[in-house]
Amino acid sequence: MEPLTGSLLIANATLFDPNFRRAVVLVGHHDDEGAVGVVLNRALDITVREAVPPLQGLVDPDEPLFAGGPVQTDSVVVVADFADPSRAQILATGSIGFLPPETDDEILDGISRARVFAGYTGWGAGQLETELDEDSWVLEPALPADVFHPRPDRLWHDVLRRKGRTFDLLRLMPDDPAMN
Repeated sequence: MEPLTGSLLIANATLFDPNFRRAVVLVGHHDDEGAVGVVLNRALDITVREAVPPLQGLVDPDEPLFAGGPVQTDSVVVVADFADPSRAQILATGSIGFLPPETDDEILDGISRARVFAGYTGWGAGQLETELDEDSWVLEPALPADVFHPRPDRLWHDVLRRKGRTFDLLRLMPDDPAMN
């Protein structure tokens, strides 16, 4: 399988895990050993300023902290748009990548926008491929606008709309199919 780095994983109707129900995941890195990424559309009810004060200068003052996934939820992951993409620890797509844990002012000055996540997603060797074979995820290339979507709660819906009419049934399905 080709590496999925820079792809979006869009939760399919068969994915009932509450960590990923209607989630949109940016795959930051994927190879034979596994994959890592962040859930882009799970804004929390706490701001970056409240949760991680040292990072408040990277984002707007009222920017929420995002739940990046169920792995190491007490750690912080920053996805940023880099003026110099070689400064990213992991480059996902174009100029969008993951901020290295050790940064200096030169790196921070070269960031035009960022999102801060608590935790991340992770898959061991072959695990993501199995989930894709089971149709748990729909694939789509990531766009910078997806990573910094102004309405993260609408991202799942909007990315499925972009995929075309074939995905209308999934996109328009109620959260609870019993409500249909």
